[in-house]
Amino acid sequence: MKARQLEKLGLPPGRALKLAKWLAVEARRQGMDHVQIKMRLAAIAADPEAHRDDPVFGDLARQLAQLKQQAANAAGAAAPRSEPAPWKQWGRDLDPASVQQMENACRLPVSVRGALMPDAHVGYGLPIGGVLATDHAVIPYAVGVDIACRMKLTVLDLPPDLLTRQPDRLIRALEEETRFGMGAQFDPHHRRQHPVMDEDWSVTSLTQHLKDKAWAQLGTSGSGNHFVEYGLLTPAPGKGEGTPLLPLENRPYLALLSHSGSRGAGAQVAGHYSRLASALHPELPRELQHLAWLDLATPEGQEYWQAMQLMGRYAAANHACIHRALARRLGAQVLLDLENHHNFAWEEEHDGRRVIVHRKGATPAGVGVLGIIPGSMASPGYIVRGRGNAAALNSAAHGAGRVMSRTQARNTYRWATVRPVLEERGVKLLSAGIDEAPMVYKNIDEVMAAQQDLVEPLARFDPRIVKMAPEGEKAED
Repeated sequence: MKARQLEKLGLPPGRALKLAKWLAVEARRQGMDHVQIKMRLAAIAADPEAHRDDPVFGDLARQLAQLKQQAANAAGAAAPRSEPAPWKQWGRDLDPASVQQMENACRLPVSVRGALMPDAHVGYGLPIGGVLATDHAVIPYAVGVDIACRMKLTVLDLPPDLLTRQPDRLIRALEEETRFGMGAQFDPHHRRQHPVMDEDWSVTSLTQHLKDKAWAQLGTSGSGNHFVEYGLLTPAPGKGEGTPLLPLENRPYLALLSHSGSRGAGAQVAGHYSRLASALHPELPRELQHLAWLDLATPEGQEYWQAMQLMGRYAAANHACIHRALARRLGAQVLLDLENHHNFAWEEEHDGRRVIVHRKGATPAGVGVLGIIPGSMASPGYIVRGRGNAAALNSAAHGAGRVMSRTQARNTYRWATVRPVLEERGVKLLSAGIDEAPMVYKNIDEVMAAQQDLVEPLARFDPRIVKMAPEGEKAED
């Protein structure tokens, strides 16, 4: 039986589900048919204590009974805080629902401290733009569905006027060297090569199963707000003699910027361990159910941690393949290369203790750390250097942040009103959904102004040629 079928019968993901799959095969060998097996498993999931002595499924019943007892024992110890852990907000007029989500997250018994960035909007469990430090626990939904979603920028040694003089050359390279949308992949004869595929994908049985899917999607971009775009990068002058703050001359450059994550493999890892965490914490009230955690001292917590780390390396490889293929196709050399995750969990030291810091749609911004904060398809993004603000857990915004849902955007805007805005700002859009129109995002300069104590801008990136998943693609960001 498949894992999803077993979960529908009430079996939790993890070791119990693996045991159920093996015992189901054994039951078939002993003469039970498919219907009998399903009925028996459903009964055991509902009342494992009553089936401890089952001749075939007794081991499973005893394991489920133990899990239920552990959950019951944890319920008292894992009761939500009466007062939330301390947290601080950047930016005014944030969506009240995202503020409430941050407040809820800080009520978890494992929460230590939090921060909410000025691009915040509602997400699953933790809001997008939410930063949460926990005590030796990792929350799959606080990492995000798109594990290790990240930004990557490369500055190319090509003349900037190619954007207007030979745009077709740039467009052809972009459309032929990568793919966009849910399920987008390369055929077996054109798969990208990267050392990440030589790593040990058997760190968990799930990642081992996902390896071929991940390889097929290596070097592709997702849907929703994922993009690859060309634009102009203009370094900010330094103080004194005007020397740029980046190792570049004080002039515009042609640059390539991408935003994507760990694709279908990361989404399946996120879904599996989110369901497992929820099954292990039935005591959580409804508003905290998407914030269920995995204790890093348990096998389940270590499994997720290892899978998350692998998805981080895979997401980085995904971008590396996109940028390498485009630079090679264009015959360009890379002058500068920057990147950062923004859906991840890190083990860090804050307030004199080791904690797990989740940055869901938030950019690492420790002292001197370089990061990329994009705007929209028609507004600038910024290369920044972190100031290491301890109150923000060394974090900053990861973009402009949405001001309306995708459904509201599709009901509000039409391309007839969006295209003139793009033309006015000199942007050539190759494809995108209307729910990514620039008007659905906050003003990036207001977001940057709200976090002057978190990051220092080093350069400005202005999009000129933009490609996203085509209209009609379901968002996976």
